[in-house]
Amino acid sequence: MDPLTGNLNNIGFENYKRLFTSVYFYRSIYNTLLIWIMSIIPQLTIAFLLALFMQNKWFRGRSFLRNIYCFPNLVTSVTIGLLFGSLFSYPGGAINNIISALGMEQVDFQNHQMLARMVIALAICWKNFGFNIIFFTAGLNSVSEDVYEAAKVDGANTWHRVTKITMPLIKPILVYVFITSIIGGLQMFDESKLVFTNVLGDATTTMVKYLYDASFVRLQFGYGAAASYGIFLIISIFSVIAFYLTRNKSETVEVGSKRRRMR
Repeated sequence: MDPLTGNLNNIGFENYKRLFTSVYFYRSIYNTLLIWIMSIIPQLTIAFLLALFMQNKWFRGRSFLRNIYCFPNLVTSVTIGLLFGSLFSYPGGAINNIISALGMEQVDFQNHQMLARMVIALAICWKNFGFNIIFFTAGLNSVSEDVYEAAKVDGANTWHRVTKITMPLIKPILVYVFITSIIGGLQMFDESKLVFTNVLGDATTTMVKYLYDASFVRLQFGYGAAASYGIFLIISIFSVIAFYLTRNKSETVEVGSKRRRMR
């Protein structure tokens, strides 16, 4: 498609063939998955541990802390991207100023591929972990105290109560948070574009950023549309895999028995 005249050229499936043979597209998938893994593991771990910690009856000020933790989720992704870009800029960023004050050499995060990915992952983690605390807290509040009291009587320690009681009982919440984290993480764009604007190579080019560059930088709208369908397919595949991996075994057995009775 010519963006100036609007003329359409029917080229069949050429854009799809180009997409699925493009090394840069597969590299964008790799970057997306790597950044997502580096952000999702600390994100869910910190959110779950903080939610558990704030459930203790002796803890005071939990409402105040919950508001603080959820505040980054209220800030726009553009603001967070620019904030982390200024924090980790080279030279003169706040983090590099602290490094200099400690007597060490400043770090060029932007021109180090893995460090650039880690900074973006940190920005995404900081933005979303408070949002996950809301869901984990709701799940923890749904567990009756009588269950924990019975476990204490039976001699269960804290680790056993968390792994054998809490996590199984809030498994639907854990599955929901995990699947939505996959869907949201594979669509990351703002942070990857705004934290660092000129990264060495294409280390921070995610799938959606690849689509954006194709459509609005190179003005290849047809190819960008093909990329959008490719991204949709990839997100669907990962979501289905996550759903089946997190299904309850008892549900699988029940479904199988129902199918056998129907036959």
